[in-house]
Amino acid sequence: MTERARIAGVGMVPFSTPSKSRTYDVLAEQAVIAALSDAGLDYTRIQQSYVGYVYGDSTSGQNALYRVGMTGIPVVNVNNNCSTGSSALWLARQAIESGAADCVLALGFEQMRKGPLAAQWDDRPTPFDRFDEVAHAAQGTKEGVPLAAQYFGGAGAAFAERHGIRPETFAAISVKARKHAAHNPYAVFRDAVTVEDVLASPHIFGPLTRLQCCPPTCGAAAAVLCSADFAKTFGLRADVEIAAQAMTTDRPSSFDADDMVRLVGYDMSAEAASQVYETAGVGPQDVAVVELHDCFTSNELLTYEALGLTPEGTAEKFVLDGDNTYGGRVVTNPSGGLLSKGHPLGATGLAQCAELVWQLRGQAENRQVANADIGLQHNIGLGGACVVSMYQKVD
Repeated sequence: MTERARIAGVGMVPFSTPSKSRTYDVLAEQAVIAALSDAGLDYTRIQQSYVGYVYGDSTSGQNALYRVGMTGIPVVNVNNNCSTGSSALWLARQAIESGAADCVLALGFEQMRKGPLAAQWDDRPTPFDRFDEVAHAAQGTKEGVPLAAQYFGGAGAAFAERHGIRPETFAAISVKARKHAAHNPYAVFRDAVTVEDVLASPHIFGPLTRLQCCPPTCGAAAAVLCSADFAKTFGLRADVEIAAQAMTTDRPSSFDADDMVRLVGYDMSAEAASQVYETAGVGPQDVAVVELHDCFTSNELLTYEALGLTPEGTAEKFVLDGDNTYGGRVVTNPSGGLLSKGHPLGATGLAQCAELVWQLRGQAENRQVANADIGLQHNIGLGGACVVSMYQKVD
């Protein structure tokens, strides 16, 4: 049996809007120092590092880590769109489980600019040509609306039509995100909003209004992974392990004509979750806390079903019954999620990891989920890659 990777330390910096952010190298340095401090480990013990970011020059990972130390270790830069942080974690976990290394750092950061995501190159094909073709055929193209909002807004509209979901249900997810973020000192948006506030904010696309879309965010997060033997040798706390993890990419079904739900990764998410449940021998009914990729309220709603948290066709009931929050069946995004905590692309997956580790250790303070011993993480990047990870508390 392959030895599971342990999480020895996690750390992150408070997320911020671009106008208030420090530079990426400073953010990354502070996140790494926090993770090392949490682990009680010196940087010289790190044997490999996987560093994720989407917007930045090549070898920015080295530039960030050299502020912590120049030890000559391998530094691998990772870019997998919005699932970049979890992709770095996926590689770090494989290094531990394969025996290639005993102690590995996964780091993610992003220094974003104001405004919606935009292509950086106009002289070559984009990874989104297929996405644009399907979206245009299904719903046309609306000038002036960011493509990501058109993809996920279109998916939300299709999902709502398929299941008879009301606009208020989508808005309730933003309300829940703010309630959770109110207890998270790392979150960008911590002020409460009402369903009326959400629906009254400027309309973007489909069921989405502005308060249902994640903001451009800057930040960094990191995790130290190690083997159980390494933790024992150096006296590290390592009572959280990655019980299972899967990465999936698009299959032809993602580009089925007129299916906006599949276009935004529903099938990738469902397949990755299925692999994780099978590997861990644990079902969705056993999960106490979830950090899922709520870049838009529509994606959170359909992902409830993709991850098997609620049966197909019951996502609206899941929300209205309060089964997605404290006192319900499974607490989703206790951190506030991407909607309220923020979404610095390269850091998001590792920030989700940090939140789940804190939850399983019982260190989440006022946002602590009761009896949290199994946590599930979902991080998706269009283009595409989806990483689903299960964390389990161990002796």
